[in-house]
Amino acid sequence: MTLFDSILLFAAALAAGALNSVAGGGSFFSFPALIFSGVPPIPANATNTVAIWPGTVASATAYRKRLPRKAGVLVPLILASLAGGFFGAHLLIHTPQRTFMRLIPFLFLGATFLFAFGKKLVRGTARPDQRSHPSWLVLGGVTLVQFFIAVYGGYFGGGMGILILSLLAFLPLPDIHATNGIKALLTSSANGAAIVTFIAARLVLWPQAVIMLAAAALGGYGGAHFAQKFNPSRVRTFVICVGFTMSFYFLYRYH
Repeated sequence: MTLFDSILLFAAALAAGALNSVAGGGSFFSFPALIFSGVPPIPANATNTVAIWPGTVASATAYRKRLPRKAGVLVPLILASLAGGFFGAHLLIHTPQRTFMRLIPFLFLGATFLFAFGKKLVRGTARPDQRSHPSWLVLGGVTLVQFFIAVYGGYFGGGMGILILSLLAFLPLPDIHATNGIKALLTSSANGAAIVTFIAARLVLWPQAVIMLAAAALGGYGGAHFAQKFNPSRVRTFVICVGFTMSFYFLYRYH
């Protein structure tokens, strides 16, 4: 890893941490930076997952008092997330490098569309009666879908948070804070299971990961501090443009 690569990864992770605290979409910067620095796609995905994981854990911790105290709801969803993240990571490990390289443009493009239109997807989902408790049928269905979302999260993960928010709209949660708290908890669980798998498979490049961890933490703190000075809609537009640009770049490069 050259000095230029170190600077590139630090800058990209700094931007990713700041963007995740303001509007999301940080992986549109951190993942391509790893590719541009010469890291093969699968180790790049594993290393990027490690780099952004502390941010999701911090979010889940910040929302801990808002989480519903219903073990019957949280436990199945957490278990589904852990199992899905583990399975998705193993699926990635057993994907040939060339195949994953060809999938990258479409995974990136799908994540960009989710980021661009995810709010409409969430708003368009019918919410249940907030005073009721979910039936076993509803909870079972939500848990099953969460497993498949976590599989996607363990495999790639871009836009996973939007998918989880849309799914949680089917549960009787008290407010948006509880919803965001559960989303952060399930994202952390899926990514955590994937990270353990990636570490065991020796896919994580630690010199790059350490640089990006420090930069993402710094960017997240700075982004949270200056968030009120930014126009979130303009930041989202910028991130979406970057997402589409990277999608077409990877499509050109790998096809």
